[in-house]
Amino acid sequence: MTTTTSIRPRERDALLQSLRAGVVPRVGQRHVQVGRAPEVQALVTDIDRIAGGGSAVRFVIGDFGAGKTFFLHLVRSIALEKKLVTVHADLNPDRRLHSTSGQARSLYAELMRNMATRAKPDGGALSAVVERFVSTALAEAQQVGADPGQVIRTRLAHLAEMTGGYDFAEVVGAYWRGHDTGDEQLKAAAVRWLRAEYSTKTEARSALGVRTIIDDATFHDHLKLMSRFVRLAGYDGMLVCLDEMVNLYKLASTQARNANYEQILRILNDTLQGTAAHLGFVFGGTPEFLTDSRRGLYSYAALQSRLAENSFARDGLVDYSGPVLRLTALTPEDLYVLLTKIRHIYAFGDPSRHLLSDDALPAFMHHCSSRVGDAYFRTPRTTIKAFCDLLAVLEQNPEADWRRILPSVELDQESNPDLAPLEEDEDPALRPSVTQPGAFGDDDLASFRL
Repeated sequence: MTTTTSIRPRERDALLQSLRAGVVPRVGQRHVQVGRAPEVQALVTDIDRIAGGGSAVRFVIGDFGAGKTFFLHLVRSIALEKKLVTVHADLNPDRRLHSTSGQARSLYAELMRNMATRAKPDGGALSAVVERFVSTALAEAQQVGADPGQVIRTRLAHLAEMTGGYDFAEVVGAYWRGHDTGDEQLKAAAVRWLRAEYSTKTEARSALGVRTIIDDATFHDHLKLMSRFVRLAGYDGMLVCLDEMVNLYKLASTQARNANYEQILRILNDTLQGTAAHLGFVFGGTPEFLTDSRRGLYSYAALQSRLAENSFARDGLVDYSGPVLRLTALTPEDLYVLLTKIRHIYAFGDPSRHLLSDDALPAFMHHCSSRVGDAYFRTPRTTIKAFCDLLAVLEQNPEADWRRILPSVELDQESNPDLAPLEEDEDPALRPSVTQPGAFGDDDLASFRL
C-alpha cells in the first residue's frame, strides 16, 4: 500500500518525535488518522449543533493507551476548521472542576492559556479574540455612524444579564478603553483578569475597578460567559476539551470527589437542557472513571441515571447519540494502514525511500501479536513506539536487514496505572497491627498487650 502525499520535513520530525515518545502529536494528525469514522462523525454532528446555537456534552471513554487523547486532539482540529474557539486542559491534582483552594481557578486559567482559533491553533488566542471583538465593534460603529464605546456597551449588555456578566462586561470595556487611549497596561490587566490570573479581589479592583474575580465558585459560569463572548467576536461557539478525568476518580476524599461530580452534573444538566448556548464539552476518561460504583461517576446516582448506556445497543447494534462515546478498538486492518502511514512519513512521503517492504509489515504485526497478544492493536501505543524505533535503526543503519533485527524487538503490554491499589481501597484487616510480632518489619520489637 503506497501513497503519494508529500510530508514537510518540519511536520515529519514533529510527528515522529511525538510517536516515538508515545505522546499525541500536536500537528499533522491527519497523516496518521485511521478508523473510528462513526465516532468522528458523531462529534462532527455535535460541533455543528454548537455552531447552530445549541450545546453538547460527550464522555469519550477508552482503555489506557487506546487513543483517547489523540481522538480529543482530532476533534479539536475539526472544531477549529468549523470556526469554533477551543480550550483544552488536562486535569491533575492542582487542576480540577471544583475546589476551595484555587484548583478550579487554576484549571480555568489553563483553559484560557490554551485557547485556540483557526488562525492560532497552538493556543494563546485569548488576546486575539478580544481584539477581534473590539475590531468588529469599531467596524459596526463606523458603518452606522455611532460612538464605538456605546456600540460596545450595547453588545455587552447581553452578557451583563448573566451570572458574573456585569464585571465581565466591565473588563472587556476596560480593554476597549486601553485600546482607544493606547494604554497597554490597562489592556494587559483586562486580559489577565479574563485568564483568571488575579488571586485577590483587591488587586483586581485596583487595576480595573471591578469587585469580583474569576474564582473556584464561578468556574462554570465564566465558561458560559466566554462562549457567549466568542460568539460576539464573530466565532460560532466554544468547545471545551478536558482530558485525564481519571484524576477525579483518584481523589482520596469522598467529599472532594462528590463535589467534582456535582460540578459535572451541573454541566451535564445545562448542556442537555439547552440553557447553555454555543458551548460544548468533551471529557476524556477510562472505563473505571465512568463505571466504578465506588469511586467513578456511577457512584453518584444522578450521574449514573443520566449516563446509563442504551440497553438496546447490544449484539452488534450501536448508538452514537448518547453522552457516553466508547472508543472501539482498532482492528488489525486499521493498524496495518497506520503502519503504512508511519512508514510513508519516515520516507518524507516518497515511496521510493520506504525503509521496509510491504511484506515486512505483516511480519512485524505477527511478531507483536506473539509477544503481547491482541493488545498490540487494541492499545496500540507500544506497537507504534516499537515500529518507530525499528524504522529509526534501519534509517541509520542502511546495511541492516529487518529480518535479523525483528526478533530482538521487545514489547511489553502496557499496564494501566489507574488500576493500581488506591489509598482508600486498602482493607483495614490487611494493615499490620501493633500486637502482631514483626508488624513493622524485621526490627527486634517485643509485642505487648495492655
